[in-house]
Amino acid sequence: MVVELISVGTELLLGNIVNTNTQFLAEKCALLGLSMYHQAVVGDNKERLSEVIRTALKRSDVIILTGGLGPTEDDLTKEVCAEVMGFPLVEDAHTRERIEQYFKNGIYKEIPENNWKQAIIPAGAIVLDNDNGMAPGLILEKYGKSAVLLPGPPSELYPLFMNQVYPYLQNLQPELIRSQMIKVCGMGESQVETKLLDLIDKQTNPTIATYAKTGEVHIRVTAKAADEDAAKELLKPVVKEIRSRLGDYVYSTKEKETLETAVVRLLQKYELTVTTAESCTGGLVAGRLVNVPGASEVFNEGFITYSNKAKRKRLDVSKSTLRKYGAVSEETAREMAAGGVFASDSDTCVAVTGIAGPEGGTEDKPVGLVYIATYMKDKVSVEHYQFKGNRAKVREQAVVKALDLLRRSILDNYR
Repeated sequence: MVVELISVGTELLLGNIVNTNTQFLAEKCALLGLSMYHQAVVGDNKERLSEVIRTALKRSDVIILTGGLGPTEDDLTKEVCAEVMGFPLVEDAHTRERIEQYFKNGIYKEIPENNWKQAIIPAGAIVLDNDNGMAPGLILEKYGKSAVLLPGPPSELYPLFMNQVYPYLQNLQPELIRSQMIKVCGMGESQVETKLLDLIDKQTNPTIATYAKTGEVHIRVTAKAADEDAAKELLKPVVKEIRSRLGDYVYSTKEKETLETAVVRLLQKYELTVTTAESCTGGLVAGRLVNVPGASEVFNEGFITYSNKAKRKRLDVSKSTLRKYGAVSEETAREMAAGGVFASDSDTCVAVTGIAGPEGGTEDKPVGLVYIATYMKDKVSVEHYQFKGNRAKVREQAVVKALDLLRRSILDNYR
């Protein structure tokens, strides 16, 4: 079954508000096993809205329209949709009563006349009571097609959709979709695809899709089945094979688990404490770690040693190292990582030093050069990168690589 989303509102076209409704609805429709090939945003214009609705009804089984159900003259969704689908408009006594009750419980002494517009509905429509606002949701059915009309405010749309529209769509769609996320760090999207190419080429059900993130690759394996248990059985062997091929590059198979959460969980598992020693990232690595609930069990201390003087004073980086190799060097990164451990009595330290730009680069050490080191069990691991992008992008990529090096160092030393 094919579904299409239509977001109505000139404010969306102008960028005055962020259209979070589309992301929410697309995700929920995917979980229901509905296929989605088109989404549209249209302003508050009768002719253009009519054209978009006609087109959507020709190619989709269900169309979901959001916005344009309010009391003002530019709220046209209900009227235009009814006209296109051939429904006359009538007053709904039940909705009128709810509007009266809404105002009776509010601060208004009398009901503005234009609010009665919201009690006018297409004849025969399924009315969806809106417990968080006045405009009801509506479902129009004709010739095997369904149009679902929802209010625009997320605080009204989300509960109305989940409580009433989701079950309605579930009854229309006999199959469901379930996905399993595999999160990878330390390997680029093209590398991941190469390792999985035969699986991707032969995919039918489940399907495999890769998504590039900053410093990461996420792989979504999606199965369509009659029920939850059947979907899980389809997913299991494919996920197992992908994990086997990618090994330790996989840091999580949980949808909501972040890289920093995976690192904190590893530290907790092996009862380790960590310190961060940062120069160009300026505390961003520490910030990511302490955002994780329970980080206080494992995070000891964070040093931001931006200047050479701070590196010497806080982390005991030697003057000779700084003079001979410079602040951005493998040697300095090594001493920062070791110094962080000894200064805080931690089990491990991850250190970052680099040139984030836009100034400060040289021919030998260009902008984007970053050294990352970990000290663990008297062993130092160092990696260096040449990142591309602006200052914020360089720092963001450095943080991801620092967290991943820490993760892999723990696995190498304690597993």
